[in-house]
Amino acid sequence: MKILVVDDDPNILQLVAIHLSQAGYSVTKASNGFEALAFVDEELPDLAIVDVMMPKMDGYTLTKKLRDLAEIPVLLLTAKGELEDKEKGFLAGSDDYVVKPFEPKELLFRVNAILRRYDKAVDVFITAGPMKINRQSYEVSVGKKVLLLPLKEFELLSVLASRPNHVFTREILIERVWGYDYEGDDQTVNVHVKRLRDKLEKLTEGVQISTVRGVGYKLEVISA
Repeated sequence: MKILVVDDDPNILQLVAIHLSQAGYSVTKASNGFEALAFVDEELPDLAIVDVMMPKMDGYTLTKKLRDLAEIPVLLLTAKGELEDKEKGFLAGSDDYVVKPFEPKELLFRVNAILRRYDKAVDVFITAGPMKINRQSYEVSVGKKVLLLPLKEFELLSVLASRPNHVFTREILIERVWGYDYEGDDQTVNVHVKRLRDKLEKLTEGVQISTVRGVGYKLEVISA
């Protein structure tokens, strides 16, 4: 998943990029609206996070251009909490907003909610080593062998396989699979991972889910 972050404050830009990267997203950074549009000409992001108060081109104008260009979902960052500023953002076409200063966790919640709304949380077709995942038919296959999984196990595998060898924290996995308002605990993830491991072992030796102690899990592609 590719996210474009646009902010003229380098500290905010770096902070947002770090937390998004840790959550498994691929991040492109831009310091102004013109730079952002140049990036979009090269490659369309799945979502843009845009600061409102920027020189040369403000966030409202950039949002309109992004929406006109390719219906790119937009999350606005604003230092203003007044109703008319929120209204202006939504009229420009933004999908949501976060008021500065914000908790990185809240930003991730809102990013995930927007992507779910647009059904872009994970790509439709995912390949990890010999394993192929079809998110339209909900099938996991290796060659002619097909594995059908319960929905949450399928979603969990899809997230892990979306970035092989990337470590996802248990917290991020819960957010991406069960939603930010889920009230369960880490044990839920552990149980689902154990079930997935048992099923993957029977399907292929080409991939495995590894535990990163004290952090979370990653899906590894095993070279033949």
